[in-house]
Amino acid sequence: MLLSFDFRDVLDIAIMGLLLYYLYKIMKESGTLNVFFGVLAFIVVWVFASQILEMKLIGTVLDKFMSIGLLILVILFQDQIKRFLVELGDRNKWLVVRIFHDLFRHKDKGDTKERMQQYVLPIVYACMNMSKSKTGALIVIQQSVPLDSYEKSGDMIDALINSRLIENIFFKNSPLHDGAMIIAKDRIKSAGCILPVSHDSTIPRSLGLRHRSALGISQATDAFAIVVSEETGNISVAHRGSLSTRLTSTELEHRLSAIFI
Repeated sequence: MLLSFDFRDVLDIAIMGLLLYYLYKIMKESGTLNVFFGVLAFIVVWVFASQILEMKLIGTVLDKFMSIGLLILVILFQDQIKRFLVELGDRNKWLVVRIFHDLFRHKDKGDTKERMQQYVLPIVYACMNMSKSKTGALIVIQQSVPLDSYEKSGDMIDALINSRLIENIFFKNSPLHDGAMIIAKDRIKSAGCILPVSHDSTIPRSLGLRHRSALGISQATDAFAIVVSEETGNISVAHRGSLSTRLTSTELEHRLSAIFI
């Protein structure tokens, strides 16, 4: 059997290992890692019982569970599956595509400066002003995964990014200040939006609902979420299931520049 082991088998194992790694990474970021290990253990038992030991009764029962279970998993983890496909198709993760993209991309310093003034700086200024006045805020910036369903949970705005508009929306007496603002395609799409809340046990108890919502949307999608604490005025960022707290204006500017420029 070892003599028939060739390059195709090595490639097969490598591709399967890569897919499992991406699934593990996404499940870990979304806080459903135990489910991943549970499904993996079930598959191992199924293969061992039905394929290796050829137990007919157990194999038949597990086969029925597998056929139904796949449909249930697709329904329960549609957000994670969507993220998995987005991660798989992200050109920044493919070295050859990234090299060609960088070679043929025309870098214009004037365009970079213009995007800084139009998109990055207004958000940074608004967050710094709200931080000083301890005004709570939650800003979500869409990336590859669409946020249409979350946009519809709030009030549609569809306006240019403006620091005064951002501050007015999150003003304490504003009817939209409790929800999240969603920025997509370089525009403020909606405000007062409802986001999924993370139930990750590692989140410090000192952090409130805004931080849990920011982490929740970063686990369900690849969105970039900014939080201004109403209690402390600290600025935090959630991205890909990771929460960074106590950011300075310079750090926030660098992170936003990576998104808009």
